[in-house]
Amino acid sequence: MAKVCIIGGGAAGLMAAYAAAKNGNEVVLIEKNGKLGKKIYITGKGRCNFTNDVPADEFLRNVVRGEKFLRGPIYAFPPQKVINFFEEYGLSVKTERGNRVFPVSDHASDITKTLEKACKNSGVDVRLREKVLEIAFDSTPDIGITSGVDNCNMSGISITPRVVGVKTDLAYYPCDYAIVATGGLSYPTTGSTGDGYTFAKNAGHTIYDLKAALCGVNLHGDFFKELQGLALKNVALSVKNGNKVVYNAFGEMLFTHFGISGPIVLSLSSLINRLPIASLEISLDLKPALDVETLNRRILRDFDECKNKQIKGALVQLLPTKLISYVLKVANIAETKPVNAITKEERGTLLRAIKGLPLKARSLRGYEEAIITSGGVCLTEISPKTMESKRVRGLKFCGEVLDVDAFTGGFNMQIAFSTGFAAGDTIR
Repeated sequence: MAKVCIIGGGAAGLMAAYAAAKNGNEVVLIEKNGKLGKKIYITGKGRCNFTNDVPADEFLRNVVRGEKFLRGPIYAFPPQKVINFFEEYGLSVKTERGNRVFPVSDHASDITKTLEKACKNSGVDVRLREKVLEIAFDSTPDIGITSGVDNCNMSGISITPRVVGVKTDLAYYPCDYAIVATGGLSYPTTGSTGDGYTFAKNAGHTIYDLKAALCGVNLHGDFFKELQGLALKNVALSVKNGNKVVYNAFGEMLFTHFGISGPIVLSLSSLINRLPIASLEISLDLKPALDVETLNRRILRDFDECKNKQIKGALVQLLPTKLISYVLKVANIAETKPVNAITKEERGTLLRAIKGLPLKARSLRGYEEAIITSGGVCLTEISPKTMESKRVRGLKFCGEVLDVDAFTGGFNMQIAFSTGFAAGDTIR
């Protein structure tokens, strides 16, 4: 039986604690907040989309960073096993559009309660309002079979640190394993303040470039303030970096007081957060289901029915009312111009504006609003099977603290569960 300290009581930490404890290990879970799963409570707007019910290979296609590393953990503990886990502990679940899985109650708190129940039943000792200050290591010689090694010659002997304990602001816990499940930097009000990166650095690990991910995009200008609150469905968003298309997606988006957000924008942010944002060309197709010729015929038909009206009135059946003025501004057409005075050239500029409305990105929103953190502990320094450090024996990492992230839709919660399970279950 091993002594295990889990640092962090979120999705990854709770699953790691359960997985380690069910194997008969002595497990202590240390959480600096006054309750467990604080970030879980705000996931999915309080409903908690905790996984995505697709096969493992399809799941991995939704991973932005760390697909190869995650292959083992996801296949070993895939979405269906996560669903089975929650159902076995009494939670009723449901699957909605896009294979997103939620608790039937639509209460994120039920996810945390179920994880707490599993941990309690497995004998996990939970310590709340206790902050971990450091992980203690001990370096001992690791002697292999090497010729020429004697009492006076230390060649062939490597010194490998190992975990011996965890020090908090209240106590010291001797342990054989320390599992870091502290999350990233996103939503710092939930306690995600980057502690895990400090622990990793102190252990000699590399922290890959940290960026906000799954967040809104700040736009140049102020036109979007007039569009604030406008939700668009069935639109297409594409991004070019020079001549290369780096993103092209169909779905829903939202204009906000700062620019744009919504499902396809959140996914966009995860793909451009390491690109030169100022040079990117973002284009919004308001009518992706219609090719240019079909759209042209539609506009001609609308114009024919409204030939004596101003053009802004002729577009109300085609575009959201809030958006008409901006589209006409981009097309350089006065909104009061009579339909019967619109030239063929002007109709061409209108078509181009509708099929490719330009949006100029200024920056991404910060960690305060980002759903997850991209970047983290370098994956080449971690064993994907056990989540154990290759630099320090007994030190493991799981969840958002690692350099892994995925699109929205329950994929990141599943990654937390799969990596947490791998970290705990491999301690036997």
